[in-house]
Amino acid sequence: MTRETEFEELRPLLFSISYRILGSVTEAEDAVQETWLRFVASPTQPRSLKAFLSTTVTRISIDVLGSARVRREAYVGPWFPEPLLADPYQDPERSVELADSVSMAALLLLERLSPLERAVFVLREVFDFGFPEVASAVGRSEAACRQLASRARRHMQDGRPRFEADRKQREDLASRFFGALREGDVAGLQELLAADVLMAGDGGGKAPQLARAVIGAEAVARLLASVFSRMAQIGVTFEPREVNGQAGAIFRDRDGKVLHTLALDVLDGQVQTIRSVINPDKLGHLGPVADAWAIDREVRQARRPTE
Repeated sequence: MTRETEFEELRPLLFSISYRILGSVTEAEDAVQETWLRFVASPTQPRSLKAFLSTTVTRISIDVLGSARVRREAYVGPWFPEPLLADPYQDPERSVELADSVSMAALLLLERLSPLERAVFVLREVFDFGFPEVASAVGRSEAACRQLASRARRHMQDGRPRFEADRKQREDLASRFFGALREGDVAGLQELLAADVLMAGDGGGKAPQLARAVIGAEAVARLLASVFSRMAQIGVTFEPREVNGQAGAIFRDRDGKVLHTLALDVLDGQVQTIRSVINPDKLGHLGPVADAWAIDREVRQARRPTE
């Protein structure tokens, strides 16, 4: 096989490693591209291509994460990962771990770890790399990596997100949720929400967003129904899609441009958390992005009484 063919076979794995370390689709794609450039520039063929490329993309991602965290400290409002519609890497034997580890909740937990802890956790706990491989990838001893993994595991277990294990039940609830949203059915929505459900949005100061998180089934149901009802009047639609391994949807303006995504955490037959990403900088990989400010103005204009 050519080098390009060999690399393309491993691209899904490389992207999936990098995305979990960085929480950014665009930065993960850049890290994978930089890995390719370093691979083609290497004068020798690695003994293990998977080990070489995984090490390279991991080290690049750790470096990028360091500077990304500085930017996130100055981020306006809540920071959420860039939404991912489909994980390109699939492993039937680890499908549950892969889906859970790419969820918004899990990625936000990973933000609490140091870059090294995060990389070790991703390689060891998510992708089941052996400690010799992990140690080589992050440039630390096996003993140090075992300590990093143990510390990271404790942090993750303390706040470990729990999701509806039965995929069909989760999909059925999501179908009912989005059906009620489409109909503006406040009571129907409220029935599907946990009593202490939390809804929050990530606009990054670059799009209209909630002033603060909204908590409680009644408040969230009323807000969802009223906001979507007004947006629907000006042609905003949505399509249910899996977002970060969980139930969700993409919202679009009348021209089909991406307005925002919605991701649901479902457990015990109820929606526990709703996260919306509307920051246009985080939506470009999904297609042309709508002007959220213009839509907000149009919605406000539509609400004014006619003279």
